[in-house]
Amino acid sequence: MKVFGIAGYSGSGKTTLLEKLLPRITALGFRVSVIKHAHHTFDIDKPGKDSYRHREAGASEVLLASSKRWVMMNELRGTPEPTLDEYLAHFSPCDLILVEGFKEDAIPKLEVYRPANGKPPLWPENPHIVAVACDAPLQSPLPAHLQLLDLNDADAVARFILQTLKFEAECA
Repeated sequence: MKVFGIAGYSGSGKTTLLEKLLPRITALGFRVSVIKHAHHTFDIDKPGKDSYRHREAGASEVLLASSKRWVMMNELRGTPEPTLDEYLAHFSPCDLILVEGFKEDAIPKLEVYRPANGKPPLWPENPHIVAVACDAPLQSPLPAHLQLLDLNDADAVARFILQTLKFEAECA
């Protein structure tokens, strides 16, 4: 499985870009999975439901299964958060895993950057960024090793990701 990251500050458009990339890449016949890092507490379960009650009663893991989908919920219960590699080990085989977040992890990534957000770019301090997708002109030029992409051109971004990961033959 090949892994590629999408990084940027909250509100930059990472999820929106992923929503545009996924149908383009899967239309080429690739099996794609996504991992999103959340910096806050979240719950996909509903109080009162059996799976919620199992977790509340102390289960470390609960797998909820049906004929349409399944989900594994894992309660860390004070143990350290797994690394990106540990999370990736849980995925079923696929061609590509797109990672939203995990800014500092050592995977190639594209920065979604919007100057209007007023946040500094990540690329000057992050050696794992290989491209910047932006919706406006940059104040200063990018170093030669970084590619500048139009954030509004999802086809070009998808091509860049596939070419960077050496999927050239499939996306030509």
